[in-house]
Amino acid sequence: MKQEGALKQEEKIIVHVDPDIADLVPGFLENRHKDIKTMGEAVTQGDFEAIRVLGHSMKGAGGSYGFDAITDMGKALEQAAMAKDSDGIKKSVQELSAYLDRVEVVYK
Repeated sequence: MKQEGALKQEEKIIVHVDPDIADLVPGFLENRHKDIKTMGEAVTQGDFEAIRVLGHSMKGAGGSYGFDAITDMGKALEQAAMAKDSDGIKKSVQELSAYLDRVEVVYK
């Protein structure tokens, strides 16, 4: 059973995106990679406000680009930052990193 879960974690996540914004998507995803680094540093420094702002931004932008999961993760990050929940932030950052590693964009 454990192997099935491990295999599932490596499966690609297909996201259908409007071709009209195809030129914006790579930059959007690259910025999320940068956010991971920024939030990792911010949580180490106890800068919960920086994490809250980044989470709020992701919450607003994710769905606009067709990445509803990023919206959900942004909401979780924002809430964890408001609660000063370092463990919750680290967990959400790991989830975001894993998501970005697995996401595959299909323009439709």
